[in-house]
Amino acid sequence: MNILKNLKNKFFFKGIIYSLSITLFVFILDRWTKTSIINAQIMNESFYINDYLNYDLVWNTGISFGLFSQNANIYYHMISFLISIVIIFLCYLIVKANFTEKLLFSLVLGGALGNFYDRIFYFAVPDFIDIHINDFHWFTFNIADIFITTGIILLISKDLIFNKK
Repeated sequence: MNILKNLKNKFFFKGIIYSLSITLFVFILDRWTKTSIINAQIMNESFYINDYLNYDLVWNTGISFGLFSQNANIYYHMISFLISIVIIFLCYLIVKANFTEKLLFSLVLGGALGNFYDRIFYFAVPDFIDIHINDFHWFTFNIADIFITTGIILLISKDLIFNKK
């Protein structure tokens, strides 16, 4: 029985270490890309990639993909407070989840921390990835948004495919 408990603790801590690593990787990658784009804008550099993709810096006071962007101070602080609650809840979920879910929640947490960092220090989130076809432009987004969206899609897909209750 003691061996089983030790084995369970070993896998728990291994999952936490992997989760912290993924969260930190996503956060650092997000910070690096945003800092690079901000510095490029300061130097008046533009990034035309091709006919479908540009890097165009936009400051977002809302949530992912520019949703709920408003100049009203109360909305900004309410959204920031809700995001902090979500971050705390994600930490709880990572502790309680199985190994696979820990990794997927870590993708979401890393992106959420990246955007939350910007909200605290810049009072807005720098979005810069502009995907478009002719005059139709998708919402401008950033690396953190990609990881948040990917993590959520994978979590939902995992539940739909593997939880056939």
